[in-house]
Amino acid sequence: MRRLAQLDLHRSLPGALRRIRAIARNEIRQLRHDRLALGFVVGVPLVQLALFGYAINQDVRGVATAVLDRSQSAASRRLVGELVATQTLRVRRAVATEEEGRRLLAGGDVQAVVVVPPDFARRSLRGRGAQVSILVDASDPLVARAVRLAADGLAGELAARAATSGAHPDLVAAAPFILAVLPFYNPELRTPVYVVPGLVGVILTTTMILLTAVALVRERERGTFEFLIGTPVRRSELMVGKILPYVGIGLLQVFLILAVGRLLFRVPAEGSLVSLALASLLFIAANLTLGLLISSGVQTQLQATQIAFFFFLPSVLLSGFMFPFDSMPAPARWLGELLPLTHYIRICRAVLLRGSPAWSLPQDLAALAAFFAVGLVIASRTFRKQLG
Repeated sequence: MRRLAQLDLHRSLPGALRRIRAIARNEIRQLRHDRLALGFVVGVPLVQLALFGYAINQDVRGVATAVLDRSQSAASRRLVGELVATQTLRVRRAVATEEEGRRLLAGGDVQAVVVVPPDFARRSLRGRGAQVSILVDASDPLVARAVRLAADGLAGELAARAATSGAHPDLVAAAPFILAVLPFYNPELRTPVYVVPGLVGVILTTTMILLTAVALVRERERGTFEFLIGTPVRRSELMVGKILPYVGIGLLQVFLILAVGRLLFRVPAEGSLVSLALASLLFIAANLTLGLLISSGVQTQLQATQIAFFFFLPSVLLSGFMFPFDSMPAPARWLGELLPLTHYIRICRAVLLRGSPAWSLPQDLAALAAFFAVGLVIASRTFRKQLG
């Protein structure tokens, strides 16, 4: 009996191998004709390599800075040059008053304001505690820590120079050179305060795109679009009707995340939640139209999920959610400006952390509105009320 079993196994093994080889050959043939699958095999590794190796930079450089120089002296200009030489700060503009500097800081136009006092040159010359204040937007703790590290390093270097130069003949003991970094909006430098407002946009991007794309493709697979054939419903009306229920779901998610963030992580809500809700409507609508675009170009739910993931990864990495936006290379910033998540995160952090209304960032609101309008037009034109 054992010999017979071994003989049957020996005879059946070549047949099994032939069948396995035939199935594998057929699968390879199908993959060769599946352009989307081939695109993911080649495209996803290349995109991830480019994003992580080139666009993502944890070294904070070029922090947008405004300067209020009340001294207007050679010493103050030399100090500003020393700060720029650290490569952490990049002077964008000069301001006339501290109120103007704080307004730019609150609006997100700059992330730091250097304030030089009127008596800076005299105190610096005599070594009597020349002090300069740097107001920094600490809603991003990584930026605030980098500015503080650069300021401390420069202050120590300047104090060491003064101590060894032999200047200050009228001084008994040289006072240290002081660069005081004053953190605004997140003085404790808590990471959840920075992460949660951005997480609102990330979660909305994931759920809104996937819900819309997968739901429409599922209807097409089940044949429920048959009922729309021959009806007087226009394509644009169908698009709006499809995304309208998900708008309410998105708003519910926004306030759920904010409530939990407030309860668990003490994330503040300094600005108007009404203005944030209006901005959220634009952002949700923009993501839903992207879901419509995806659903109009694929045939299966798996393909819809793959395309959504392909869009989601660059959105998270290039939007400023995880890494300082201004520290990324210029091409990465250009791509980031084309993503709705970039603009919504700016609005969300401005409203929640800095207390600014959403309409104080008109360029970001206009970008969201444009993305929604263009996406809706393209989706309505590419969508077909047909089974195929």
